[in-house]
Amino acid sequence: MSIIQPGFSQNPAESSANLRPALGLALVMLAICGGIYSATVTGISGALFPQQANGSLISHNGKLVGSALVAQPFSAEHYFHGRPSSADNDPMSTGGSNLAPSNPELRQRVAQTSAELTARYQVAATELPVDLLASSGSGVDPHISPAAAMLQLQRVAAARGISPAQLEQLVQQHTELAQWGLFGQPRVNVLLLNLTLDAQHPLP
Repeated sequence: MSIIQPGFSQNPAESSANLRPALGLALVMLAICGGIYSATVTGISGALFPQQANGSLISHNGKLVGSALVAQPFSAEHYFHGRPSSADNDPMSTGGSNLAPSNPELRQRVAQTSAELTARYQVAATELPVDLLASSGSGVDPHISPAAAMLQLQRVAAARGISPAQLEQLVQQHTELAQWGLFGQPRVNVLLLNLTLDAQHPLP
C-alpha cells in the first residue's frame, strides 16, 4: 500500500519537468555568486586598495620581509618583541588557544611568561601590559599596545646604543590611534617599528 502525499506527483515526466528549472536556477546562481560576484569584488578591491588586496606586503631594500597584518617572532635584544602566539605566528594556522581562564595549562604559561618579564624588566607583575601575557584571537596579531612598547624601551635603546628619548619619539611616531577615533585601541606595529629601527639606528 502506497501513500501519496498531497502536492507530490509520482509521474516521472512531471518530476523531470520540475527538476530542470531547479537545476537551471542552481547553475545560474552558482555562476553569479561564485563567479561574477567574486570577480567583480576582487577587481574593485584590487583597483581601489591594491596594497591591502595583495596582503599588505612589506618590502625592504627590494626584498619581501613580511606583511603588516602578520606578526613575526622577534626575540633579539635589539628588537621590540610582539605578543605571545598560540599559532606560532603561522598565518596558515591562525587561531586562539581556546583555553578558558581557569585552564591549568593557560595559567601555567601565563605565570611562566609573567615571571620571565618581571625579572627582565624589573617591574611588578601588576605593571605588565596584558598583551605581553595573552595571545590574540588570531594568533598572528602584529600589534602591541604603546604600554608594551614603552616597557621594552630601555632594553632596545641599550642594545642599539641610542638614548631612550630618541627611541620613545620613534615609538610615538609609530603609534596608530583608534580607527576614525572610535574603533580599536592605540597600537604599535612591531614589524614596521623594527624596520624603522634598522633603517635609522643600525646596530653599532
